[in-house]
Amino acid sequence: MRTVIASLESASPYSQSRKIQTEKPQKELSKDFEKRIWRERCHRDDKGFVFIPAMAFKKALSEVAKYLSIQIDGKGKSTYTKHFEAGIVIPNRITLPIKVEDVHGEWVYVPSDGRRGGSKRVDKCFPKIEKWKGDLTVHILDDIITADVFEQHLQQAGSFIGIGRWRVRNDGEYGRFKVLNTFWHEGK
Repeated sequence: MRTVIASLESASPYSQSRKIQTEKPQKELSKDFEKRIWRERCHRDDKGFVFIPAMAFKKALSEVAKYLSIQIDGKGKSTYTKHFEAGIVIPNRITLPIKVEDVHGEWVYVPSDGRRGGSKRVDKCFPKIEKWKGDLTVHILDDIITADVFEQHLQQAGSFIGIGRWRVRNDGEYGRFKVLNTFWHEGK
């Protein structure tokens, strides 16, 4: 197993859309309810700090492997997709130095059912973080994924896939990130 710590930095704003758990009281207007609970869309730790889930990066790497479909030398038509899907583990999230109550919201007119092209639209507020920075730890279990291959995929994930709500892979403009540097550690 090899471990890489990648220092990442936002290249565009980042927005979250965690599922709201609070039930709307019958007599409360939808707009008033939205104003009151929108910060629940943030992923937060037990101290109230916002974090980026590890799974956001895992999915971005799996998605970019499919997107790039780079063939493995000496393996015919085989690509790295299945190796990124099963051969990497991201054990930790990136906790940001921002409290949930300090996050700014962005009001957006979106389909009420959450599906693109829906006919009925409503105002919703989503957390928006203009800039972020953090270190991502990745364990690479599959020896097919070399350091060069991993770094190429991580850089492309930041450019063409992104993380969070309205990320670039979903025709959005948010969630891009760049790789500042990587530190590799070999061992079990």
